[in-house]
Amino acid sequence: MNRSTTLRLTPLLATTLLTGCMTAVGSEQYSALDAGFASVQAGASKSINKRTVWIQSQAEAQAINKRVHAMAHKKTLTADQAVQIALLNNKGLQASYASIGMASAEAWQQTLLVNPKLSIGVLGIGSPELGAYRAIEGLIANNILAMLTRERRVAIADTRFEQAQLQAIEATLTLAAQTRTAWIRAVSAFERVTYLNRALVAADAASELAQQLGKTGAFGKSGQARQHVFFAELTGQAAQAKLAAKLAKEELTRLMGLWGSEVTYFVPNRLPTIRGRAKNKSNIEREALHRRVDLQIAKLELEALARSHGLTDATRILTDLDIVAGLEFEREIDTEIELENGELREIKKRKTVVTPQIEVDFAIPIFDSGKARLRKAETAYMRAANQFAEKAVNIRSEARSAYTNYRSTREIALHYRRNVLPLRTTIDEEALLTYNGMITSTFELLADTRAKINSLLLSVDAKREFWLADANLSAAIYGGGAAAGGSAPAANVAEGGGPGH
Repeated sequence: MNRSTTLRLTPLLATTLLTGCMTAVGSEQYSALDAGFASVQAGASKSINKRTVWIQSQAEAQAINKRVHAMAHKKTLTADQAVQIALLNNKGLQASYASIGMASAEAWQQTLLVNPKLSIGVLGIGSPELGAYRAIEGLIANNILAMLTRERRVAIADTRFEQAQLQAIEATLTLAAQTRTAWIRAVSAFERVTYLNRALVAADAASELAQQLGKTGAFGKSGQARQHVFFAELTGQAAQAKLAAKLAKEELTRLMGLWGSEVTYFVPNRLPTIRGRAKNKSNIEREALHRRVDLQIAKLELEALARSHGLTDATRILTDLDIVAGLEFEREIDTEIELENGELREIKKRKTVVTPQIEVDFAIPIFDSGKARLRKAETAYMRAANQFAEKAVNIRSEARSAYTNYRSTREIALHYRRNVLPLRTTIDEEALLTYNGMITSTFELLADTRAKINSLLLSVDAKREFWLADANLSAAIYGGGAAAGGSAPAANVAEGGGPGH
């Protein structure tokens, strides 16, 4: 048997002709460093009207740090300013933006052709007849199935890329809503501290007066104890309010991503006054279904699974298909017998036979017919479809609840401002007149003052609940997940020696 050397090559021309028949999918939209971020900026600005940045260099980071320092250091921040600082400086938000880059890189990867596989082997090293080797075998293989499914894979990756952009928008809206809510709570907490400090002055005066009257015998021990314990309990409530205000401000600081010298900033001592007319959101359900980012994300998830289901169905039988095309170069040794000078001689000659060759490799679906993978894809799609439907129902309910909460808390806050506080002011003025006329006692006057402080605190709580409901109304329409309800009402000022309630 003659020895031979075999070399198998896959011509690049065959691969080019094969892939040239496919629809070209460009990668330019995915390869940019900030691919997809323009849509994030546009989507976020529709609801919050604030600037967002994706920091990707040291120079950009330094520029943002300087801007944040100028905005925050020793400044009194409004809610809009706090939200803007958070959008520029929060590192968690920057981490969310990185997912856009990962999704764009994955889509870019899917647009590229699968690299061919090359294997080279040397057989029969040191062959006595053929020299250094007997055979050299080389193989270059291309995955035909990957080429045939390329457009579908790119479509799936593009859907995931779009989904990542919407998720980045949702993260932006969430941070904005959380920051605005934290600002409202911090300002409300400091406003409450202000009114409690005023109550402390009145309580201290009552306690001191009770002590002096007790020395003269004009005031009994039980009456003195009531005034003393009222002052003591109110002091504890004021301390708790100060602690709550500090913690609320710290939460705001954390959301804005501030540290070091930037934490030296201030918030106003009172929430804004409620002005203008109530927002008319009679079509809030329709508006929420149209604008909610999380519903759009769920819709894209359904679309991606539908595309993935189609790809699974297309490849459930044939899961691996490779083509090997090229030429076979075969080196042989032929022996010829010639008559020379009346004698027969053997002459050995080497020749190379070139033969075109093509091979196709694929897995035989004997054990795995693909039905299990197909059922898994179908079940995943049905799960996503039901989750999408559930989210649509929940969004309708959330929108209705947010609008109801907004209208109700607005009316309650206005009730305290228009009705309760004016009446309390009238009572104080009349009590002061009768006190000057020696009709009302000192302790009755102090009791009226304490009652007015209670009304002021209830008014502060009502105003805080309204602004929280206002922030949640925007989140219910656009997304962002602000708390649906307000916090529980804080305890009132302690009354006449009894516990707070």
